[in-house]
Amino acid sequence: MKLKHDINPVLLQFINFIILVYTVVTYIPWYIFSGSREAIAKAKQVKAKPVNNKPGAAYRSVNSQHCLASVLYPGCDTLDKVFKYAKTKFKDKKLLGTREILKEEDEIQPSGKVFKKVILGKYTWLSYEDVYIKAVNFGNGLAVLGQQPKTNIAIFCETRAEWMIAAQACFMCNYQLVTLYATLGGAAIVHGLNETEVTTIITSKELMQTKLKAIVSQVPLLRHIITVDGKPTTWSEFPKGVIVHTMASVQAMGAKADTGHKQQSRPVPSDIAVIMYTSGSTGVPKGVMISHCNIIAGITGMAERIPKVGEKDVYIGYLPLAHVLELSAELVCLSHGCRIGYSSPQTLADQSSKIKKGSKGDVTTLKPTLMAAVPEIMDRIYKNVMNKVNEMTSFQRNLFILAYNYKMEQISKGYTTPLCDSLIFRKVRMLLGGKLRILLCGGAPLSAATQRFMNICFCCPVGQGYGLTESAGAGTIMEACDYSTGRVGAPLVCCEIKLLNWEEGGYYNTDKPYPRGEILIGGPNVTVGYYKNEARTKKDFTVDENGQRWLHTGDIGEFHQDGCLKIIDRKKDLVKLQAGEYVSLGKVEAALKTLPLVDNICVYASSFHSYVIGFVVPNQKELIELARKKGFKGTWEEICNSPEMEKEVLKVLAEAAMAANLEKFEIPVKIRLSPDPWTPETGLVTDAFKLKRKELTAYYQTDIDRMYGKNGK
Repeated sequence: MKLKHDINPVLLQFINFIILVYTVVTYIPWYIFSGSREAIAKAKQVKAKPVNNKPGAAYRSVNSQHCLASVLYPGCDTLDKVFKYAKTKFKDKKLLGTREILKEEDEIQPSGKVFKKVILGKYTWLSYEDVYIKAVNFGNGLAVLGQQPKTNIAIFCETRAEWMIAAQACFMCNYQLVTLYATLGGAAIVHGLNETEVTTIITSKELMQTKLKAIVSQVPLLRHIITVDGKPTTWSEFPKGVIVHTMASVQAMGAKADTGHKQQSRPVPSDIAVIMYTSGSTGVPKGVMISHCNIIAGITGMAERIPKVGEKDVYIGYLPLAHVLELSAELVCLSHGCRIGYSSPQTLADQSSKIKKGSKGDVTTLKPTLMAAVPEIMDRIYKNVMNKVNEMTSFQRNLFILAYNYKMEQISKGYTTPLCDSLIFRKVRMLLGGKLRILLCGGAPLSAATQRFMNICFCCPVGQGYGLTESAGAGTIMEACDYSTGRVGAPLVCCEIKLLNWEEGGYYNTDKPYPRGEILIGGPNVTVGYYKNEARTKKDFTVDENGQRWLHTGDIGEFHQDGCLKIIDRKKDLVKLQAGEYVSLGKVEAALKTLPLVDNICVYASSFHSYVIGFVVPNQKELIELARKKGFKGTWEEICNSPEMEKEVLKVLAEAAMAANLEKFEIPVKIRLSPDPWTPETGLVTDAFKLKRKELTAYYQTDIDRMYGKNGK
């Protein structure tokens, strides 16, 4: 993973000698004064171990061997109590920040397209007390509109301060908050709203216009739409009986309301706090029921893994709050006195798409110390920085590479490099504000190269984590002192993890040197199940003889000797792409296999990448005819190996995929045409001609590397 330089070998020998002298001279004072001795020792310690010596025994954190953690603060067993505790402790401290918009303008591109650009000002802040009062008033206002405790209310909105205020109001009044991604398609939105029978939805003016307008007539029970950002324009097309309110007007109602009933509506730990809709494998999202005690257990485990989280920390919130990673991260911050400044992927950095050239992005203004990210964003940062490195002069580029490779060696030993950090990587670090101390990555696997790059250039730990909506986002997180790559850390103190044999895949918890198997997560963070889907709940959740609830994840993992987990495979053919979308390989194959041009097809997706690829056995007659029409001549093998014909077949596949209502991210972007059919004799399909994915992947590995780029990047 070292970067390549073009330095003269003799000069390189001299530079290496200087580096060696510097390392020797600075080692002793660094070792004495840096405080890193403890970190090095901690990195080598066992972080989790099995509760007994039996095969398949559950692993627990060494800090929760005898009892799993479930409560963040004594007596705070529901989310409203957690917030009230935080409000009392951090009353006048800043909590939620929003940047003011100074100017908006349209920028015409050379292509003729118009991009919206903004110039943003400072962050304006609401204190803990401010947020608490707004949430109380909003909750009371919803009661005035007829919302009853333990009934569902939907939020379909971008990540912003009002989202969290609305959520806290629901937690206080025991309303079950239904969360929907702002990026969901119309059919998925309709499904979620109708399945949960909501009468009220909280949204923004933009989403009301772009998404809800087209589907509101398909939601017959809907009575109230509340916009978080001011009065919407008059909308004559609304069905009769649907009333549009602003958040401010509902809060005003609540401020005047009689709240004598409020005490009776308070939640208990087992009450449902959130019904969180996740991406469905068949295109229909499923709602995960997450109780108050599930969320509190999850954030308790996460907080324990973030060192010294507290009042000095600033978190930047820009991922979807409808995703369990972002919601959990923000609740950890809220409960520990941190500030949360809101952003979006379009305004995050100085170079982001909506930021006017010459003005500042959100990270530059906010200077966060804590940040959560998904691999796609981190990969984008990695590529942008490396492009800039390649544009440097030869001297600058080689200096950067030398520093990079030197630091890689040092951190692999547990050492720090303060001189390189301040002289070489300072400018790179400023891309994320310059003060970042912990970067948490989740949602999909992070490549080792990108993880190591972020460790080196942003001078902070990159904690890769593993969790599911069904486990309230909690599972594992790497410790800050652990600079290894490809692993997701040890179980959090709120849960335990065991590996179940999967004979079909050849994974056993008795395997040496590392036990392997399907990952099962157990503990108070494991959720209630799926909303109105008892069959799926029974399939994915089990309860053992001790009453412990277990989630069967479908992921395959292995435990290393220090108790850290590595994800090595997936039991199902459901693959999560880098941006978090789920692709059902069988669903895509079924949609495309009916084409006359396709005799057989195997779709492949990697969680390290953002697009789908495929291997196609074409129908010989159809492909030869297509080649003739396009004027391509050659043998059968030449036709199949032609990049030109691959593109032509891709066009046909794309048309069929759209006709089958596949999502854009489900459509293969690149393919390999196979001149040879797949038969049981080749070992690529079973006797029943079912695909053997493992064997097909191995057979086409060279093509996979080609389609995803050199070295899998």
